Amino acid sequence: MKPVSLPHDPYNVIITGVGGQGNVMASRVVGNILSRKGFNTIIGETFGASQRGGSVTSHLRISSHSHWSPQIPKGRCHLVIALEPTEAIRVLTHYGNPNVRVVCNTRPVHAIGVISGEQPYPPMDRLKAWIAELSADCRFLEATEKALELGKPILGNIVLIGAAAGLGALPIDRQDFEAGISASLSSDMLALNLKAYDLGVRLVQ
Repeated sequence: MKPVSLPHDPYNVIITGVGGQGNVMASRVVGNILSRKGFNTIIGETFGASQRGGSVTSHLRISSHSHWSPQIPKGRCHLVIALEPTEAIRVLTHYGNPNVRVVCNTRPVHAIGVISGEQPYPPMDRLKAWIAELSADCRFLEATEKALELGKPILGNIVLIGAAAGLGALPIDRQDFEAGISASLSSDMLALNLKAYDLGVRLVQ
């Protein structure tokens, strides 16, 4: 299949969150879909604390003609998909630039320091303001809440993928998404994932 054009080549995408949110699975779903479309897609993953709740960041470098190193250079990210708001800020601080786009889940995941009372968690309105200051365009979605309505909170990652695709920030459509995941899922799980993807698209349209 001939690739569609990319807004940049390489097109640099970071999917970030914390352990247990399905960050790694999301990056592999997107990478597989884009590879099926004919793009050269390299994924690099970095992990914080290995336990559930530690930072997890996946770098995707997408090109129509070349292979690139898996690590995105500092300040060169084009799209951030954040499953957790403070992780969005962490990524933008290092990899953001005045033109970066952000799709961000609003459900916080509290680190041990916050749970123990040693550290405060910033108010959501302040987090949104910081992310807006660090990006050219940002969309905040209640992705986890929408996934809970489907009975699977882990599908918040798929809601965000659908949102990024609906904005045109990922070069995929529903047919690409279904083709990319259908071989590895049961019919019931495929239907749920498609509902989550469609929810994400609707949230930004």
